[in-house]
Amino acid sequence: MAPAVARPRRGAEIRAAFLEFYESRGHKPIPSASLIPEDPTVLLTIAGMLPFKPVFLGQQERPAPRATSSQKCIRTNDIENVGRTARHHTFFEMLGNFSFGDYFKQQAIEWAWELSTGVFGLDPKNLVVSVFREDDEAEAIWRDVVGVNPKRIIRMDEADNFWASGPTGPCGPCSEIYYDFKPELGDEGIADGAGGLVLRLAVIDKQPEHVEEAREPRHDEDDVQGLEEGVRHLRCIAMHEASAGQTSPT
Repeated sequence: MAPAVARPRRGAEIRAAFLEFYESRGHKPIPSASLIPEDPTVLLTIAGMLPFKPVFLGQQERPAPRATSSQKCIRTNDIENVGRTARHHTFFEMLGNFSFGDYFKQQAIEWAWELSTGVFGLDPKNLVVSVFREDDEAEAIWRDVVGVNPKRIIRMDEADNFWASGPTGPCGPCSEIYYDFKPELGDEGIADGAGGLVLRLAVIDKQPEHVEEAREPRHDEDDVQGLEEGVRHLRCIAMHEASAGQTSPT
């Protein structure tokens, strides 16, 4: 059975689909910044949010209430993972949408789900989400607003579901969306990765806990997805569905 939507598969198609999705929802497109940042704490641009770090810290005016970008990045902080995994690249693009004190967690989660299911064409029955172990709010949104089966919502620790740019700076709990390649195994083995959870789209709730100088708290959002990782995952999903007789791999 063919999917209800034409799924973008090539890198340029996925990039365009992501940016157009958020631009149509009021986000200002922002060009990719230089790989050599003005931030003295890093040598190179290592993340899609780095150009907006002064905005998150309250040091710079926001370019718009909402923004979206495809930022070119160089991996330095965990470069030891390059070559060890299939998803860590030396050079990569980070797709992102950002809210600077505008919308917050519920809207970000709803759009992330809509992007995954409506634009990327992923079957909701094959998706699993994770939340930070203490984030009751995010779990309630996934369960009660989006309608995710509670058995397919996993709580994880800081290593997986708490994002920080360093010892100081923007930080906060995050949620991620994964694709389960083996839904026939049921829900019992999902928590330990037996389901094959690989697609990641983080919904990061920026909070000022690690900021050196106190400032007025503000709820910011940063939702990100690696472009190259997304290309690989969507192609793997298409091949998986084709082998199961659900759709064509082309």
